[in-house]
Amino acid sequence: MADRVRFRFWTITDYEEEEQFLREQHREGWRLKRYFLPGFYLFDRCTPEDMVYRLDFDQAVKGEKMGYLKMYQDYGWEYLFDVNGFSYFRKSATGFDEETEIFSDNDSRLEMVRRIFRRRMVPLLCVFLCCLVPQLFIQYIRWVEYGDIGARVLTIIFDVLFVIYVCLFVHCGKGISRLKNKYQKD
Repeated sequence: MADRVRFRFWTITDYEEEEQFLREQHREGWRLKRYFLPGFYLFDRCTPEDMVYRLDFDQAVKGEKMGYLKMYQDYGWEYLFDVNGFSYFRKSATGFDEETEIFSDNDSRLEMVRRIFRRRMVPLLCVFLCCLVPQLFIQYIRWVEYGDIGARVLTIIFDVLFVIYVCLFVHCGKGISRLKNKYQKD
């Protein structure tokens, strides 16, 4: 069987777009085989069919993983693997109904968004505010005070990291807000 690699970068709030991407690949005859951080998808050739993919931000406590997976299997979901806290599942779209959906209501979807925020955004904000921001100021002061090339290079590195973090926080913040509004309206 032939393999194909695709690169896509998704943030923690883009899981619905990722599910749709995986579904489209399967419709084209490419079944998800593996995922490697930071965004490499390995597909193998298959018969084109409509498969629903779902990502669940894993809520299973260690030791309860088998029960968690068994529950999804009982509803017809095939467990694929875990990556970065997300469990990947797929199921044929033929005969797919709301009763066997992983998220049967908007409350469960909203709870997953809250889990993502608590487990991913809060720690990143702490790292950003406690480590990166103070280092940015320290390096800037060293650059102004001493003017050496090392301080300038470090200041530029911390500036770039600062911009990347701010962009990610804005994107993820908007995404979480969008998902909350979407699930609270329905």
